[in-house]
Amino acid sequence: MKAEGWTVFRFWETEITKESDKCLNRILNYMNAKTKATDKIAITQMCGGSKVSMQMYGPHSLNEDGTIIPFEEQMAIVSHYLHNQGYKSAKPYENKAEGLIEDIYNVHQKTVDTSCVSDVSVQYSLFSDLFSVPFLPTDNPKFTFIDLFAGIGGFRMAMQNLGGKCVFSSEWDAQAQKTYLLNYGEVPFGDITKETTKAFIPDDFDVLCAGFPCQAFSLAGKRLGFEETRGTLFFDVAEIIRRKRPKAFFLENVKGLLIHDKGKTIQTILKVLREDLDYYVPDPQIVNAMNFGVPQHRERVYIVGFRKDQNVNEFTYPSPTDKTKTFADIKEKHTVSAKYYLSTQYVKTLVAHKERHAAKGNGFGYEIIPDDGVANAIVVGGMGRERNLVIDTRLEDFTPVTNIKGEINRDGLRRMTPREWARLQGFPDNFIIGVADASAYKQFGNSVAVPAIQATAEEIIKRINLSKSIQYGTDRK
Repeated sequence: MKAEGWTVFRFWETEITKESDKCLNRILNYMNAKTKATDKIAITQMCGGSKVSMQMYGPHSLNEDGTIIPFEEQMAIVSHYLHNQGYKSAKPYENKAEGLIEDIYNVHQKTVDTSCVSDVSVQYSLFSDLFSVPFLPTDNPKFTFIDLFAGIGGFRMAMQNLGGKCVFSSEWDAQAQKTYLLNYGEVPFGDITKETTKAFIPDDFDVLCAGFPCQAFSLAGKRLGFEETRGTLFFDVAEIIRRKRPKAFFLENVKGLLIHDKGKTIQTILKVLREDLDYYVPDPQIVNAMNFGVPQHRERVYIVGFRKDQNVNEFTYPSPTDKTKTFADIKEKHTVSAKYYLSTQYVKTLVAHKERHAAKGNGFGYEIIPDDGVANAIVVGGMGRERNLVIDTRLEDFTPVTNIKGEINRDGLRRMTPREWARLQGFPDNFIIGVADASAYKQFGNSVAVPAIQATAEEIIKRINLSKSIQYGTDRK
C-alpha cells in the first residue's frame, strides 16, 4: 500500500478499543499537516480573540428574522456538530451546520460545491484544527452532560476524565471562549438567556453542569416559586432543567451563596429545585479544593440533584482524598520571567497598605505563601494576586521587561504565574494558555477546581441509572 502512495497507520486492537480518541487524533494531526493550506479553514485563527477577524456571509448564515448569525455562533454550531456527528446529540445542529459548512467552504474557496462538503472526511480535514487539541471529546462515552457558564471548561475536564461526553457548552466571555476552543476544539455558544441559544441544547443528556453567578432575586420571599427567579441566570438554569429533565444536575457557586440576601437566595433556589422541578436535592455542601490534591484553600458551595425516577434518596459528598499538597508541588520548575517580580515601588505601596489596615485592626493586605504552604483562594480583582505572593530567589537578570516604577526587588518577591494558577485549579500542564496574562488570571480565578468537581461528580455518576445511556450513536464515522 505504501508503494502505491498510501499512508498506513498501525494500531493495536487494545489501542483502538481503549484509546480510540488518541488514535483518531494521530490520524487527524497527520491530515492537518498534509492538507494544503488553501483547503483548510482554521477556526482557531478566525476566533482568535475578542474581535473576530472575519465574518462569513452565505444563504445559511441568517436567522429566521433575517438578521445575520454572529460568526462566533456560526462556529459554535459547526464545532458542536462535528464533535457530535453520528450521535443523536448532533440533531439540533445538523441542518444549520451543514449549510454553514457549505457557505464557509464556498466563500473560502470562491467556488460553489455542495457535494464536496457533505463528505465526512472532507469536513474533518477542512476543520482539522478542531481535532488537533489536547482534550478531545470522549468517543465511547459512559454518559453525556452539558456545560453551562462553562468558563474555560473546568467542569468539562472533570466530567471527561470520568468518561462523559459534552454535548453542549455555553460561555459568553470571548477570551474564555478562545481558551475553551484551543483546548477542547469547540466554540461554546454565547448568551444562554436567549431562546435561540437554548434551542440548540440536545434532548436526553444525563447531567447538567453549571457554575452560575450569585444574584439576588428581586421577588424573594414572595412565595412565587419559579417566578421569583425570573431575570436571573439561575432562572435559565432552572428553565433548562424543567424542559430537558436531565437525570441529575451539579451546580457550583461561591460560599457566600448560603448567606446571600440573609439566606433568602439559597432558600428560593432549593424551593425551586425541590418543589417546582421535583428533584431530590440533598443539603448543599461547602467543599474545599485543598482536600482533593491541590494546594489552594478554596471553599465553594456544591448543589446536586437527582430526578425522582432515579430512585436516589441519599447522597454523600466525597471524603478528602489528598491534603498533602503544598505550593512547592506546583511551583514553576525553572526561573520565570522578570515581569512576574514586583518593583521596589510597588512593594513599598503594598507594605504601606497592609500597615494602614493593621492599624485599624484588620488583616487586609498582601500575603506571602511559603513553599510548604497552601495558597489562598485565587480570585479575580481586588488583592487576588497580592494575597498569593511567593518568594523565588532564582532570578539573576533584573532587567525590567515591562514599564515599572523603580527597579525589580532583590528579595525574590513575585506573583504566581498563570501556569501556577492553572495547577492550583487542577488543570494539567498540557492545558493551553493562549491568552494574555491578564485574561489568564481572570479565567483561572473564575474557574472551578477540577479535582474537587471530579470527586463529587463521581459520586453523582455512581447513583444514576445509565443503562439507557450506553449507546449514544448509531452511525459514528
